[in-house]
Amino acid sequence: MLILTLNNDNHQELAATLSNDGWVVACLCAAWCGSCREYFANFTALAQRHPQAQFTWIDIEDQADLIGDLDVDNFPTLLIQRGDVVAFLAPVEMDLHLAERILLAQMEKSAAELQAEAQSTPERRQWQQEGNLLRRLTGV
Repeated sequence: MLILTLNNDNHQELAATLSNDGWVVACLCAAWCGSCREYFANFTALAQRHPQAQFTWIDIEDQADLIGDLDVDNFPTLLIQRGDVVAFLAPVEMDLHLAERILLAQMEKSAAELQAEAQSTPERRQWQQEGNLLRRLTGV
């Protein structure tokens, strides 16, 4: 499966990837959002180019219980996480190459570098608290 569309029946699949220190690239979107529907083609192309990561499509309204109080201001919003560390969480332009540059920049970092960056600014510390999919999926 190229892109996992998150639903209530496959939360454990995503949690298992993260529990095994895997990379997850999640697009936070909404079904009614035209930009999100347009972005899906780019997101699919990115997933094809990086099969080492689990790409996940999360409709924030269908998964409102999981997303909770995470503030998603603009669509599409990209969340990149390795294991228990949120490496990136922000809206992105519709440009495939920009998203790929963001992803590659994160994947080049060691686990220690990702952990250090996760605590480096108030914004990044907030990502760890509010955006961490592993914690949200496992209730930790």
